[in-house]
Amino acid sequence: MSTPLSTNQLIELDKQLLWHPYTSMTHPAPHFLVERAEGSTITLATGEQLIDGMSSWWSVIHGYNHPTINQAIQEQLQHFAHVMFGGFTHKPAIELAQKLVSITPQTLTRCFFSDSGSVSVEVALKMAIQYWHSQGAPSKQRFLTPRSGYHGDTFAAMSVCDPVNGMHSLFNNALIPQHFMPAPPTGFDTPVDEHYLQAVRQLCEQHYQELAGLIIEPVVQNAGGMRFYNPAYLDAFRALCDEFDLLLIFDEIATGFGRTGKLFATNHCQIEPDIMCLGKALTGGYITLAATLTNDRVALGISENGGVFMHGPTFMANPLACSAANASLSLLETENVLKKVNLMESWLTRALKPCQTLPQVKEVRCLGAIGVVELHEAVDQKAIQPRFVEQGIWVRPFGKLVYLMPPYILTEREITQLAEGIFKVVSDL
Repeated sequence: MSTPLSTNQLIELDKQLLWHPYTSMTHPAPHFLVERAEGSTITLATGEQLIDGMSSWWSVIHGYNHPTINQAIQEQLQHFAHVMFGGFTHKPAIELAQKLVSITPQTLTRCFFSDSGSVSVEVALKMAIQYWHSQGAPSKQRFLTPRSGYHGDTFAAMSVCDPVNGMHSLFNNALIPQHFMPAPPTGFDTPVDEHYLQAVRQLCEQHYQELAGLIIEPVVQNAGGMRFYNPAYLDAFRALCDEFDLLLIFDEIATGFGRTGKLFATNHCQIEPDIMCLGKALTGGYITLAATLTNDRVALGISENGGVFMHGPTFMANPLACSAANASLSLLETENVLKKVNLMESWLTRALKPCQTLPQVKEVRCLGAIGVVELHEAVDQKAIQPRFVEQGIWVRPFGKLVYLMPPYILTEREITQLAEGIFKVVSDL
C-alpha cells in the first residue's frame, strides 16, 4: 500500500502536471490545496480557513456542501448518472426546463441545455444565425456587441468579447469579425446619453443587413471591467433591434439567479430578449450546466419546414446537473434570497466605503451581491493573491479590480472581514 503524499508533494505534482487557467507553466501562480469547503469557508490542507469572497467564480451562491443539493444529487445517482439526450429524456431535465421557463421573461418558452456558459453563448449565436437563414436572410451572420464585454473563452464567444482590452486579442486574426459599439456609459442611475444611442443607431443603420443580433451582458459588464450601467439602455437596444430586424441576446451567465438584486438582470428593465444565456450559478456551483432560452419566434422559425437546430452536446441535460439545478432553484425560492441579496448590498456598501479613502483607489461601487474596488493601477495577481490568504479571505482580483461576488449565505460580520482584508492589502500596495 502506497504512502499518502504530503501537502508539499501534492503541490509540487500540481506544478508539474496541471495547467491552471490564465497561468504560465514556467512561472506559475501559487495554488492553494483545498482540504474542505463548508458553507462560506474554504479550509486549506495547511490548516488556514478562508472566507470565500468569490463564490468559486460566482457560482456557489448557496455556499459549499449544501445538504439540500447534496441530497438531490445522491437521490438521482440511485437511478442513473447520465443518459444521452438524443432520443431520450428524463424527469430532472423536464422539471428544470419548466422552472426556468416559469421564472425567466414570459416570452422565453423554449430551453436548450449545454455544458457551460461559453457553450450557451455559442448556442445563442448559432440560434440567431440559423433563425435568419430559415427566414430567407442567410447574409445575417454577424453580431453587434459593446466593447468591454466578455462572453467566454470558446471561439464564437471570444469573437464577441472586447477585441482590444479583453483577454483574447492574441486570437483576433483567427476570429470571426464582429461589429463593436461603444460600451454603455457607466452609472446605474446616470441618465441615458442620447448621443451614445445615436452612435449605436448609426452602426445599426450601416450594418443591419449582415447583423443577426445584438448580444450584451444586461446591467453589468462583468469580466470586462465590472461596469454598471443604466438598465434603460436595454430598453433602447430592444427598440433598435425591433427597428432593424436584429435578435436581442442577453448573456445572464454572471448576472442570473439574484446577483444584481433581481432574480435576473433583465428584471431591471422593461423589455425582454429573444434569447437568454444562463450558466454559473444555475446548479448552485455544483456541476457544470448551462441553458439557452429562446422564444417561439426563434424556436419555431428554425423548426418550420422540417428544420432542426444543429447542436448536440454529449453531456447535454446531464441528470445529476439538472437535479442540482432544481434543488438550487428551490432554495432561491424558499430562502427569500433576493431579500438577502439586497441586504448584502447595503453591507457591502458600508464595509467597502473606507477603501475610497485610499490613494490607490479610483472608485468603490456596489450592486446587489457585487462589491467592486477599482484601483488606479493594475495589480500583480500572482503577487497579491497570497496576501489575501494571509488575511484569511479568498479574493481573486484581476487588472485594476479587487472585487467581491460572495455566496449569498454570508453574514454581515463575514462581509466586514472581507472588506477589512481588502483594505489592509490595498493600503499596503
